[in-house]
Amino acid sequence: MVEIKAPAVKSLRDKTGLPMMKCKEALQATDGDEQAAIEWLRKDNIKVQESRTGRETAFGRMGLYVDRERGVGALVELLCESAPVAANDEFVALASDMAKQLAIGKGAKTADELLGQTAAGGGKSLRDQMLDVSNRIREVFNVGRVARIDGPCAGYAHHAGRTVGVLVEVEGGNAEAAKDVCLHIASMAPQVLAAADVPAAEVEKEREILAEAARKEGKPDNIIAKMVEGRLRNFYADRALLEQPFVKEPSLTVGKFATQHGMTIKRFIYWELGK
Repeated sequence: MVEIKAPAVKSLRDKTGLPMMKCKEALQATDGDEQAAIEWLRKDNIKVQESRTGRETAFGRMGLYVDRERGVGALVELLCESAPVAANDEFVALASDMAKQLAIGKGAKTADELLGQTAAGGGKSLRDQMLDVSNRIREVFNVGRVARIDGPCAGYAHHAGRTVGVLVEVEGGNAEAAKDVCLHIASMAPQVLAAADVPAAEVEKEREILAEAARKEGKPDNIIAKMVEGRLRNFYADRALLEQPFVKEPSLTVGKFATQHGMTIKRFIYWELGK
């Protein structure tokens, strides 16, 4: 067996970021061949990750990339096992790299499709990059949802208290106004874009509840219908983005704020980590 000396172990550790004993084990298994040891470590990492399958990944980060001039934006949900790892610099950079590749690369409809791609300037696939980082950190990583918007858009990711990611596709307006809408969405969590998008069955059920409540108040039948339609405004404001009072200027709805800025909100994506 080839004698494995400390400088060789240190050199491999510097290249991989893995523990000294694991690096020594890899060199011993490959007769001191550093490149072969790196490949051995990669294969060993795959085995380790497979053994960890099923462990809960309840923490993570939203990778976000938006380029208004190119008219593209992307959001990637990267999951891990613990809160400290979610704030780790390598983990944060990995989430950002994934979002950038999704936005400016050839696109991907699934996490697996994205992980098979190689980011610009990188020699490894995103899957191999993820395996390398997860091996150094010793936690399971999973990619959850991925989404890309091809069109002028804005985005926002919030990581304090709860992890939220937002993308908004717009037409017209300006970057600041679009970003303000993203901040509103992150705060108010609308379910749909417009009142017309609320499922008809939900609206009808709420209308029946409001009508019954008005009858119990003793209101005459000839004004109950008007009362119900008036009270439905609050129902829509809870769910529909364009009907919500704008958080920065509650006297305006989000729809009116957008109109004032010459902006049409076409669609939005709102994700809360793991939900």
